[in-house]
Amino acid sequence: MGRARVTALEAAEDAIREALQQGTLYEYAGRHPGRRQMKGRGDVFAAPLPGHDHAVVVRHAFRGGAPATVTRDLFFPPTRGLRELLVSQRLRAADVCTPEVVAYVTYPAGAILRRFDIATREIPNGADLFAWLAATDDEGARDVVLNAAAGAVASLVSVGAHHQDLNIRNVLVAPGPDGGLIGWILDVDRVRFHVPGSPTVRDANLARLRRSLRKSMRLGLPISEEEITAILDRVRELAE
Repeated sequence: MGRARVTALEAAEDAIREALQQGTLYEYAGRHPGRRQMKGRGDVFAAPLPGHDHAVVVRHAFRGGAPATVTRDLFFPPTRGLRELLVSQRLRAADVCTPEVVAYVTYPAGAILRRFDIATREIPNGADLFAWLAATDDEGARDVVLNAAAGAVASLVSVGAHHQDLNIRNVLVAPGPDGGLIGWILDVDRVRFHVPGSPTVRDANLARLRRSLRKSMRLGLPISEEEITAILDRVRELAE
C-alpha cells in the first residue's frame, strides 16, 4: 500500500486495505478473476472487494478536455475524490439516485501532485443510456428508458445541481425494486450546486445532454431528432 491514503466507508475499509496489498485499487480490480470491464474515460472495472459479495465499480481518475493533454491523471490534493464523495452524499440525501462512493484512494506523484482511484457501489443490471439505445429498437422499450433517464436529469434540477460533464455515458438506467426502470447519475465530481429548481441550471444540464445525444447520433447511435426532443421536453416537464 506504501504511501497511499485511504478514505472509505467503515464497513469497507479493511477490504480496501487488503486489496491494496496487491498494488493500487485499480490494479486489484483489473486483475480480479471475476472482473467485468466497462468503458469510461479509460477502462473501468467492476469487481468484489476481498471478503465481499457485492461488486464495486473502480475507475482511475483522468482529466478531460484541454488539461488532459498536459496533466492527464495528476491532481492537486485533496483531488476530486473528496469532492465526489461529498457531492454524492449530498445528492443521495436529497433523493437523487447516484451510486454510493465506497472509497477513494490517493497516491503520491512527486512532492505535491496525486493520482487517485475511486470505487462506487455497483448498480445491478444497469447500463448507460448509450448502451440501452444501441441495444434495442423497440419503440415502447426506448420510451421507458428515455423516461427513466429524463427523471434522473430532472432530479438534478430539483436540487439545483449543474452537472458540468453530463452526457449519455454517465446516465445509467437500471431495474428498480418494483420492476420499473430508474435513472442514475454517475461521475458527480464536477457537479456544482445552485438555487433548487433554477431555470439556468435546467437549461445548462439540457444543453449538455442535447450536445451529447447529437454527438452520439452523428457517430452512429440509432436515435432520432424526435427522440432527442422528447427526452429534453420530458426533463422540462418533470423539473417544473
